[in-house]
Amino acid sequence: MYQNFKILIEYDGTNYHGWQKQKSDRTIQGEIERALTKMAVENVAVTGSGRTDAGVHALCQVANFKCSAKIEPEAFLKGINSLVDKDIVIKECTRVDEDFHARYDAKSKIYYYKILNRSSRSALFKNYSWHIPKKLDTKAMNSAIGHIIGEHNFKAFEGAGSPRYNTVRSVINASILRRDDDFIIFKIEANGFLRFMVRNITGTLVDVGLGKITTDDFIRILISKDRNIAGITAPPQGLFLKKVKY
Repeated sequence: MYQNFKILIEYDGTNYHGWQKQKSDRTIQGEIERALTKMAVENVAVTGSGRTDAGVHALCQVANFKCSAKIEPEAFLKGINSLVDKDIVIKECTRVDEDFHARYDAKSKIYYYKILNRSSRSALFKNYSWHIPKKLDTKAMNSAIGHIIGEHNFKAFEGAGSPRYNTVRSVINASILRRDDDFIIFKIEANGFLRFMVRNITGTLVDVGLGKITTDDFIRILISKDRNIAGITAPPQGLFLKKVKY
């Protein structure tokens, strides 16, 4: 009889080719499946709440898997953590209803994007932030970001070469916060995200913060549905999947 397990995962995506399992590259999903298959002595497929790209991190990715092995959740937690590298950690493992699906049952996700905004780069945070040496105008960035809250067509911020039939998403909350330690945090919660959506919004917001474009320009970009006039794709290392809500 198969049982369904839910796991909460924290990972440093620096050395991985994203979440999704691939034939030749190391991925988070692939490493966890390898550990589970070894423990359960059967092929175990892991379903994540969604994909993260190469170099992107997670503070709390959610996944589920089903298997027939008579192994307790605590044993799975300890076993997986002993079989994967230290940049992947299973924070929690619980038995859940057989119908639970990590992806389809998710109501919203929260992402953080971290920008280091100071003249000098960081030796410690180079893999966990985007260094912007020129001071950013966070007031202007917050003015612009307020216009993406609500339901909009985000095609202008969709990654090139990854078209979706439906590019409408609902952003529940979005904000920019400058901390005392020179970090600027862009926080966004939505019911779903297009590929590179957060990173493309971030790149365009940085243009606002640098004074290259205005809030009105940002609005026109959103309405245009034209990726070619939006900002650059922010690098992956500043992006963190913070939370998945069910």
